[in-house]
Amino acid sequence: MSDAWVALEPGADPSERIAVLRRAYDAYLTAGRVERPVRSVVADSWKRSARAHVSPDGTAGVELDDDALTACREDHPLARVMPLMRELMGAYAMDGEHLVAVCDAHGRLLWVEGPPTTRRRADLMNFVPGARWAEAVAGTNAPGTAITLDRPVQVFAAEHFRRPVQAWTCAAAPIHDPATGRLLGAVDITGGDRLAHPHSLAFVGAVARAAESQLALLAPPPSAESVQLSALGRDEALLVTGGRKLRLSRRHSEILVLLAHRPEGVGGDELMIELYEDESVTPVTLRAELSRLRGLLGPDLLLSRPYRLGARVDADFDAVTRRLASGSVTGALTAYGGPLLPASQAPAVARLRRRLESQLRAALIARGDPGLLADWAYSPWGEDDLAVWRALATALPSAQRPSALARVQELDAWQRS
Repeated sequence: MSDAWVALEPGADPSERIAVLRRAYDAYLTAGRVERPVRSVVADSWKRSARAHVSPDGTAGVELDDDALTACREDHPLARVMPLMRELMGAYAMDGEHLVAVCDAHGRLLWVEGPPTTRRRADLMNFVPGARWAEAVAGTNAPGTAITLDRPVQVFAAEHFRRPVQAWTCAAAPIHDPATGRLLGAVDITGGDRLAHPHSLAFVGAVARAAESQLALLAPPPSAESVQLSALGRDEALLVTGGRKLRLSRRHSEILVLLAHRPEGVGGDELMIELYEDESVTPVTLRAELSRLRGLLGPDLLLSRPYRLGARVDADFDAVTRRLASGSVTGALTAYGGPLLPASQAPAVARLRRRLESQLRAALIARGDPGLLADWAYSPWGEDDLAVWRALATALPSAQRPSALARVQELDAWQRS
């Protein structure tokens, strides 16, 4: 096959391919063996689904009731571009009897729109607003897998991990915040076998790019004094200042995080201790790094004696702390894009990273909301968090508990070994 991301090559017979895929799917479930012509992207997703204890015969769980769904829609950045996505996809969906869906970064469907007959069929597999279709809970599917891989994905018929979904074909593409690059969610088109075509994959990719362009147009223009720092879930921070986007080196990222967290400034000796584990590093090394950073930022933004930033910095990790302090656990989790500079070993960054994680985890466990706990547990940084998985298993309704309890037992055995 010429393109591993496309489900069917030109001229392939859909019915014949479905029969072959079903045999391959059964072989995987019974023997754990992946056979041709299963694409590598699908095989890898099946393996992740199996490791997450996704039931092949289950259906997606609905996590947002009407009130919570309304609140999530109103607060979500993608609400601003829904009119554009409806305009671009509505006629295509209606003519082809397809569904258009938009989910958040946690795989929860916020909007599902299309012909009433198709929607009623989709209701049978809980492809409905408020349901979570993240890959870790719903198995291989286009919106969930697109979020997991952070790229457009097409999933055809028996490539879906769950049998109730294998009558459908879907294509989805992730949508990002154009200013920070943060994943906001995904746009999906779901329907019949006719969607197993390169055009549907290209189409949703184009819609996602159009949505990102519209978000950029709707954003207020940055002022000359505006400084934004994004350091959650990335090893190299992104700084937006005066309309410029700067991707910082790892060391410069650590320096900016520390100075943003300490607006009063930090002396050179203390900065050395906070940044370097290696005590053999000399002050000359630090001064050289700061000189290069000043050349990048300009002398008005990076000041000295003590080292400090010459403008107020809106940092994403500070936004999480502010929302927690105000009692908005949902808002804090939404703003949390992952661990702070996860690869950094700088002592100050490591302390700040642990503190932020601990505060957010404690708030989630105390709240006991199964949706919020699942957001953390099924994230890359929460998949091994035994305390949160235990809280989730306790908070879930009994019918949804088995997979969480299985994960608790797995993690407990692993930690005891």
